[in-house]
Amino acid sequence: MSSGPVGIAVVGAGVISAEYLRTLSGFPDVRVVAVADLDEARAEAAARTHGIPVWGGPETVLALPEVELVVNLTVPAAHAQVATEALRAGKHVYGEKPITPAPADAEKLLAQASERGLRVGNAPDTFLGAGLQSALRAVAAGHIGTPMAAATVTQSLGPERWHPDPAFFYQPGAGPLFDLGPYYLTSLVALFGSVARVAAVSSRARTERSVGSGPKAGQVFPVDVPTHVSSLVEFASGVRANSTFSFDSALPRIGFEITGTEGTLAVPDPNTFGGPLKLLPGGSDDWRELPVDGPLDGRGIGVVDMARALRGGTTHRASGALALHVLQTMTAITRSADHAEFTPLTTQVVPPEPLPEGWDPREATLG
Repeated sequence: MSSGPVGIAVVGAGVISAEYLRTLSGFPDVRVVAVADLDEARAEAAARTHGIPVWGGPETVLALPEVELVVNLTVPAAHAQVATEALRAGKHVYGEKPITPAPADAEKLLAQASERGLRVGNAPDTFLGAGLQSALRAVAAGHIGTPMAAATVTQSLGPERWHPDPAFFYQPGAGPLFDLGPYYLTSLVALFGSVARVAAVSSRARTERSVGSGPKAGQVFPVDVPTHVSSLVEFASGVRANSTFSFDSALPRIGFEITGTEGTLAVPDPNTFGGPLKLLPGGSDDWRELPVDGPLDGRGIGVVDMARALRGGTTHRASGALALHVLQTMTAITRSADHAEFTPLTTQVVPPEPLPEGWDPREATLG
């Protein structure tokens, strides 16, 4: 197909699929035609809830000719395998974060896509939401002068308190750095460009945790990754960011501030799409709220941007290259914490262009 809405199959009918299916079903430039899961009963339940006509195992939906783009919502350990199978079936891929647990697998995935003339996109797409896009515009407009530094923090006691099956959050490819880090690091790269080098320390408070809710409540599972990471990220542009990611804090906290020569910007939670966005001008004691304009629809707007780019032959913003650079950054942070040394990054990425004014995922642009 070369015109009309892009046909989509969602692979992975876990917790996050409900939000994707809700949002994607409301975007006229994409058409969700199938849902797949290894647990076919779960795929059927999701499909029936959202009025999707086809469900089954991954092999069933990958064989559908009307599917052009696979949205891969499997657990991190399965990201590379599912994406590879989709590419072999001739489908473009948009995946949840991280793109894969290991950079070598992500590099291989992007090479395979290039060889086949296919595209890879990846979450998070929250940086395309109104809050972060408005922050990008505020920095570009000079509201804080020249950006000098950023500070971010996300901390809690971990997702086992609310997630019914949280063990994968504590396996390689997850933990607070790989689970929450992509939201912050993707936003920082969109703001300041490529990462040049990192330094970090990390720790693990417990070797085991237990499920706090749902049918598996009380079950114990191992913790195989650091659960507290403190990092210093230096960008090629000269900006530095201090970022903390933790599942070990009884005090929940989310913060994102950018300091410039003329003021400070309080940026919205990068795991959301809206505001508030606040500015503290230099020499003032009073924060003032800045307008927040742009899409607020939720996860899936990156899929719409990718679908429109497919039809128009343009570049999509939540790209595999961006996701790879963020993955390389997180891997470098892990290596730095393990070896107690600064770790350089040897690759660069072009930060994505801001969305044009008035960009609306609910507009029908593809006929």
